[in-house]
Amino acid sequence: MAPAITTLAAEAPQLSAANTGFMLICSALVMLMTPGLAFFYGGMVRVKSSLNMLMMSFISLGIVTILWVLYGFSLAFGTDSGSLIGWSSDYVGLSGIGLTELWDGYTIPVYVFAVFQLMFAVITPALISGALADRVKFSAWVLFTGLWVSLVYFPVAHWVWGAGGWLFEMGVIDFAGGTAVHINAGAAALGVILVIGKRVGFKKDPMRPHSLPLVMLGAGLLWFGWFGFNAGSWLGNDDGVGAVMFVNTQVATAAAMLAWLAYEKVRHGSFTTLGAASGAVAGLVAITPSGGSCSPLGAIAIGAIAGLLCAMAVGLKYRFGYDDSLDVVGVHLVGGVVGSLLVGFFATGGVQSDAKGLFYGGGLEQLGKQAIGVFAVLAYSLVVSALLAFLLDKTIGMRVTEDDEVSGIDQVEHAETAYDFSGAGGGAAGRSTAAPAPSPLAAKKVDA
Repeated sequence: MAPAITTLAAEAPQLSAANTGFMLICSALVMLMTPGLAFFYGGMVRVKSSLNMLMMSFISLGIVTILWVLYGFSLAFGTDSGSLIGWSSDYVGLSGIGLTELWDGYTIPVYVFAVFQLMFAVITPALISGALADRVKFSAWVLFTGLWVSLVYFPVAHWVWGAGGWLFEMGVIDFAGGTAVHINAGAAALGVILVIGKRVGFKKDPMRPHSLPLVMLGAGLLWFGWFGFNAGSWLGNDDGVGAVMFVNTQVATAAAMLAWLAYEKVRHGSFTTLGAASGAVAGLVAITPSGGSCSPLGAIAIGAIAGLLCAMAVGLKYRFGYDDSLDVVGVHLVGGVVGSLLVGFFATGGVQSDAKGLFYGGGLEQLGKQAIGVFAVLAYSLVVSALLAFLLDKTIGMRVTEDDEVSGIDQVEHAETAYDFSGAGGGAAGRSTAAPAPSPLAAKKVDA
């Protein structure tokens, strides 16, 4: 009698407490990036605009969170429809999700994946705001943010990461958001500033950062939070890919900062703190799509290339006359394009996937896929963002008046100022013209 043949079915994934906890921590780290971005941008503007800049980032935590729960998660990660958008009624309001229901073959709950991706959705429109400093009505920005994430971010997130999304199915590699976040935001920034125009005094008046310590604090918080942004995008820590991404994030950022500073020294003769902070962010941007596919040596090369090219790109606004206030185009758009395309050169085929770049014997195939992803997202975001800005400008108006811009958008839009210079504590503004009262000790001496 022949022995019975037993077929073992593949074991279904089980909820992992370790991966769940890891992903919740990563979600909190990504959330911290938005206040970090607010400090980074807030320190780079003039005093009279600093609160407005903080608020343009911070308000995204409110608007995008609500929209994500209502329908954003469903549009981005629901059942595919035509490779362009998703939709699942169970995800609307996050109302049909079981407490321990696992996300798509992974070992973490759907709720955990949803909140992790929420933080990506929150920071992306906040990135755009840096290009619009000093001149946009806060009410118009609030409306633009809601419309933009609905019409641009949610669909693009589905293209890139959603099962069935056309870029995902094509094999475009975007580990943590080079296309969906940084190119998307950078192209949107360019589209909007081409519509709303330049600041009063652009290329004439000095527009130096009012607080470089705030800029450095913001850059440090971004760097710290980015470990959750990048390493967490593998959705677990069982096979070492997340650890490689963590290492690559660090080394690419370091290389980009050094490359930016070297360029500054050669070109301008100084190593600036603003350059160090901007270089670090450029490296973080570039390694975001590519760090899961390259080696640490490749990450150093990607970071150095991005630092150099982004440092060169920030000056293009003066040559071509577009007023990108805080270099969102020069850092996020250019850095995202560089990092996404370099996957086609530095992918080793031995980390997140078996796709190989040109330098590892893979030919031009992956580079071609990356180029399609880059330019599809760039074109879509640029056009739709410009149209949204145009419609809002023609209806409710996007810009404050010239007088309000000159006097200070903080006071006009928020009825507040970042710093109180009228109180005591030194300086002519804090001194009274009246004679000071004598101290008790001096009075005793007089009586004596």
